[in-house]
Amino acid sequence: MAPMLRLVLALFVMSTVVLTSSAQTCRSQTFSSNKVFSTCRDLPQLTSYLHWTYDKASGKLDIAFIHAGITSTNRWVAWAINPKNDLGRAMVGAQALVAIPQSSGSPKAYTSSIANTDTQLQEGSISYPVSGLTATYQNNEVTIFATLTLPNDTTSFVHVWQDGPLSGGTPQEHSHETSHQNSKELLDLVSGSTQASGNSRQRRRNTHGVLNAVSWGVLMPTGAIIARYLKVFKSADPAWFYLHVTCQASAYIVGVAGFGMGLKLGSDSEGVDYDTHRALGIVLFCLGTLQVFALFLRLNKDHKYRFYWNVYHHSVGYATIIISIVNIFKGFDALENYVGDRYNNWKHAYIGIIGALGGIAVFLEAYTWIIVLKRRQSENKMPHGIHGANGVNGYGSRTQQV
Repeated sequence: MAPMLRLVLALFVMSTVVLTSSAQTCRSQTFSSNKVFSTCRDLPQLTSYLHWTYDKASGKLDIAFIHAGITSTNRWVAWAINPKNDLGRAMVGAQALVAIPQSSGSPKAYTSSIANTDTQLQEGSISYPVSGLTATYQNNEVTIFATLTLPNDTTSFVHVWQDGPLSGGTPQEHSHETSHQNSKELLDLVSGSTQASGNSRQRRRNTHGVLNAVSWGVLMPTGAIIARYLKVFKSADPAWFYLHVTCQASAYIVGVAGFGMGLKLGSDSEGVDYDTHRALGIVLFCLGTLQVFALFLRLNKDHKYRFYWNVYHHSVGYATIIISIVNIFKGFDALENYVGDRYNNWKHAYIGIIGALGGIAVFLEAYTWIIVLKRRQSENKMPHGIHGANGVNGYGSRTQQV
């Protein structure tokens, strides 16, 4: 019986440990002033906690915001409410409470209204009446205390929290890693429930990346390979042309969807500027649209201006492919800024695909040149006048265009 009792006791201790570890950390936090709040929440990012008491009738909101892990006085901490209640645009328009630890004593605490993404959290009034604004810094934790008066019948708001470096005592831009990008949520003051947008936005980033990598980065080069090499084989005519058009048209349609999603992501991400990536995306959209027009403006092979159409079509096509590959890697760099190196497998997979397409192109380049040279030798042995001006059935010239 003793072994059974020991087993039961062990299971009880383990379950107690698990339940304790899953409990809210904020419930065990206390304040030196013995102040007690009715509700608290462990915030999902940046090792932060929010305690509050809310009186809906008067709109009085007492808060204590705790941000742990501040090991230096050379950083700022802020907690803010955004009256617009828009999770997608949580930064601009936010009304912030800022604390800057001081080596000489208590942190400096002040209010700041965030008007744009270039803010340096200048001291100024905010749209809510504030009283009792103070801050403490001890045990690597910054705590901000304040009482705000909210508009009547307020039951929820979007709140954001951040930390960042100082330069000469002036707050500088915070990091754009995932934890900082997702440090926002819609908080219900009465129930304590929340709604966060981080996972949804990350899914949109992933979808944007996949759409563009598949369209501009895989289908476009594949369509070019089909057009350049399959037309050398007589049995592939005219199938190569329809395959080429299908591949490029599919790439354009999917690519436009990815382009539109990228524009939406950019508009929803204040303070996140990937100017080169965005500019190259716009260039790709324009070049891809030009190629669509090229299909409708395609001239007959014997048209006197067909040579110029060929130059236009091929120049735009190859430029699109080169810029596409460059911009996809720019996109991988942007993802790494958000989530670190978790997406290296995707990057390596794409490198493998492009390497494979490049290897196929090199092989086909050599092979088709061998075929073309053999045809030319065969044509030279034939009596003059039997073969056409452009080679046998138009396939003798390696430079014949789409």
